[in-house]
Amino acid sequence: MDPIKKKFVEIASSRVSEFNQLLSDHAERIIGEVTIGKVMTGMKGMVSLLTDTSKLDPEEGIRFRGYSIPELREKLPRTHPEGEPLPEGLFYLMLLDELPTDEDVAFISRDWASRSELPDYVYRVIDALPLNARPMVQFSSAILSMASDSKFQAAYMKGARKQDYWDSTYEDVMDLIARLPRIAAYIYRRKYYDNEQVDPDLSLDWAANMAIMMGYENYEVQRLLRLYMFLHADHEGGNVSAHATHLVGSALSNPYYAYSAGMNGLAGPLHGFANQEVVRWMLNMIKEIGPACDDKEKIRKYVERTLEEGKVIPGYGHAVLRKTDPRFTAQLDFGRKYLPDDPWLITMTCLYEVVPEVLGKISKIKNPWPNVDAGSGVLLLHYGIKEVDFYTVLFGVSRALGVMASLLWDRAYGLPIERPSSHTLDWFKQQAGI
Repeated sequence: MDPIKKKFVEIASSRVSEFNQLLSDHAERIIGEVTIGKVMTGMKGMVSLLTDTSKLDPEEGIRFRGYSIPELREKLPRTHPEGEPLPEGLFYLMLLDELPTDEDVAFISRDWASRSELPDYVYRVIDALPLNARPMVQFSSAILSMASDSKFQAAYMKGARKQDYWDSTYEDVMDLIARLPRIAAYIYRRKYYDNEQVDPDLSLDWAANMAIMMGYENYEVQRLLRLYMFLHADHEGGNVSAHATHLVGSALSNPYYAYSAGMNGLAGPLHGFANQEVVRWMLNMIKEIGPACDDKEKIRKYVERTLEEGKVIPGYGHAVLRKTDPRFTAQLDFGRKYLPDDPWLITMTCLYEVVPEVLGKISKIKNPWPNVDAGSGVLLLHYGIKEVDFYTVLFGVSRALGVMASLLWDRAYGLPIERPSSHTLDWFKQQAGI
């Protein structure tokens, strides 16, 4: 048994005991209230999920196992003192609830490299799709195709005990995460670079190797992808991609089924697709008003007109956060440090100065501040990754770190199938006394 898996067993045995004791002694304890408004507006704020990996606070932002983004940018292992934290370290933290050592991270890098070879049929599945198929269609299809090799599914069919489901799930989770950079890079080179594929460099870490396979040898791109994978990895359990993965996994669907479902949710305009819309909106703005920061009043008028047309300002606002997203701040810090004169970064900074002020005057808008999508595309553009349709695939590769760690804990806890009750509109009218 590998050391990461062995440590998971040790930690999980204690946590599972706590879980069972809590459920046994306090199952009837009331922890919140359900209102008609909460049900009919997307269940926002309703406590209904168990997610250990991260927690989103409306005022403080995301914390991974209690650590903030600035803290982890300092504490997690990296390849260079001035570099960004390695995503392998964040996965270790989310899975095991402790900060990793350099040796822990190096082990995961080697383990994922050893698992990263794709079955031939995965390439054939991707190649069978039209070249103009959206990248997320190709990505989700490739993930789903790997379900035929699921070790969990094989163990389940052989009669594995419920308390052992986590074991084969662990193997699937590690295999799946390990393969994602190859899938993403293959789709990228196939769609945008005449299928001229680039061999992996298995001596590199997970994110850096993906940069190489995408065709970017520049160390700065490797550094950016490490940051990108770190920032997009998890956002507690209620977001669509995390919840969809958990929901499908609750039916004991194997990790490939569950993760593919999560990616189909991520592809929506109200979730991971938003990073594409930010860039397109900025392009249209610059095309219409010229270099954006030459006249901030022009920006203000353009933003106001966008709102008057019944549209949203992409990259601004969040269902939970009530402050600037710390993930946006981390990207802004990265940009100011490494590309301070980049025109896209300057435009992003000017928007940050104008948009919250405009949105803040609208009473129904609770959060006028930028979220992670407001900055991610700008940094990618600077380094030549201009294919905006592909941005959500990068988001998806990162999101696997959090949702797969959570799915493994779902199996360790033995969580049941998720099955909330639903009612008709007439029932809700009756509850309201109508």
